[in-house]
Amino acid sequence: MEEVIRRSANYEASIWDDDYIQSLASPYMGEKYVDQAKKLKDLVRILIHETEEELDRLHLIDNLQRLGLSDHFKDQIEKMLDNISEAQEWLEKDLHATSLKFRLLRQHGYHVPQEVFCSLMDEEGNFKVSLCEDVRGLVSLYEASYLSMEGESIMDLAKDFSLNHLTRRLDKITEPRLREQVRHALEVPLHWRLQRLEAKWFIQVYENTSEANLALVELSKLDYNMVQATYQQELKRLSSYNFSWYKETGLPEKLGFARHRLAECFLWALGFVPEHNHGFSREIMIKVAVFITIIDDIYDVYGTLEELQLFTHTIERWDINSLDSLPEYMKICFLALFNSVNELAYHIFRDQGFNVISNLRNLWAELCRAYYLEARWFHSDYVPTTNEYLNAAWISISGPLLLFYGYFTTNPINKKELKSLEQYPGIIRWPSTVLRLADDLGTSSDEMKRGDVPKSIQCYMKETGCSEEDARNHIKQLIDTALKRMNKEILMENPIKNFGQTAMNLGRISLCMYQHGDGHGLPHSETKKNLVSLVVQTFPMP
Repeated sequence: MEEVIRRSANYEASIWDDDYIQSLASPYMGEKYVDQAKKLKDLVRILIHETEEELDRLHLIDNLQRLGLSDHFKDQIEKMLDNISEAQEWLEKDLHATSLKFRLLRQHGYHVPQEVFCSLMDEEGNFKVSLCEDVRGLVSLYEASYLSMEGESIMDLAKDFSLNHLTRRLDKITEPRLREQVRHALEVPLHWRLQRLEAKWFIQVYENTSEANLALVELSKLDYNMVQATYQQELKRLSSYNFSWYKETGLPEKLGFARHRLAECFLWALGFVPEHNHGFSREIMIKVAVFITIIDDIYDVYGTLEELQLFTHTIERWDINSLDSLPEYMKICFLALFNSVNELAYHIFRDQGFNVISNLRNLWAELCRAYYLEARWFHSDYVPTTNEYLNAAWISISGPLLLFYGYFTTNPINKKELKSLEQYPGIIRWPSTVLRLADDLGTSSDEMKRGDVPKSIQCYMKETGCSEEDARNHIKQLIDTALKRMNKEILMENPIKNFGQTAMNLGRISLCMYQHGDGHGLPHSETKKNLVSLVVQTFPMP
């Protein structure tokens, strides 16, 4: 038998091993803290009730969201926003107030026209020059501009105007706290930030302001620590020696060529489904992300084209009796996946009476077909057109698979909704596209060095003859378009009420993971810092 020469990506180890994960500990568990949080929530409810002025209410809603507390006060926030929306009064000369109101209402699905900014524009249709002195207002306008939809020329002007003036003024701002807020905004807009990371940052900013409410500060710190304790318990359970789902599969031992990324997959799950009461969903999403990572490495790095064809056919048939033709490492992977999918399908059928096994099988088959197509491109040195690449790549990045798993594990399943999702509407298409393009921007250079299928950047460069910098700018424009479509087709049209934010969160965690490069494949910098912040570092409490 001729020996098969296989490629290796020389992946780094995961940032945390099982011993470290098991060492995580938090004191913020138990009734003592639940009672303490309850008392603080009562004080915040009084604060909400006593806040009457519209601008004060807008600031309170914004603070609750940014402090990570809005889930505890959903009904009160909705009532305040209903009243604000119905009043139809705008402080038309106040850049900050108009921008804040626009952003908060759109965030919650209220249809606010871009024309509310017309009173801040001159006769030629540009924002008034005098506004460039209002740094606070410019930050608010900048943040509001990211709630725009395609074709909104006023919002495009708002983004350009605020971005240009804030960039110019940044180094001239003498007040350190304001300068840090501007820098933070320019790094990533609030609308597309990871919610839990934003809470960590904003709690520290808010408590040092003159208008800080002590009950809000204490509750936000306590809630952060309590949710963090929940996250720790979830991660420890998945990696524990007594219940090691991962070790029982044989995947780490038998598939040593692949990335083993339990902790990193937890960050994906945490960003995608951050709510503390969705622990079951996070557990499932971690398992899914682990399988995606390993199967991706089988197709991208390790498997021969012949083996990949056999594996794809096995996934399509979903038949454990057809394993004999597969090499050992593929048998182990398929059996682990087969058992995991069937276990979830049983759980959903038992609890909701829906049989989703065919949905899950089809999603995994579709993903592997897309992987196999890209493997064929690589092995034949074929560079597809940009459109040809993207038509396959928004599937191969696993976006639809992740979103369906998110829907199945966070929502009561509805037959009409499920039928709609199967058509891949915008709520599936655009977050998946953002995931693909963000991944391409972050990983393309490293993957091309080791040998991989051309990504969108290389496809566009070959197609147009442009430079890599120009190609990257083009991909950024495609991301911007996809984000605007997410605003319209998910946020404003709200096709599936309780699933919209989860779908939006896939875009957010994608931008976060690839902001500074390949945060999944090379996780020992920003990814590690973010995990330490979210899972390890607590807020000191009095």
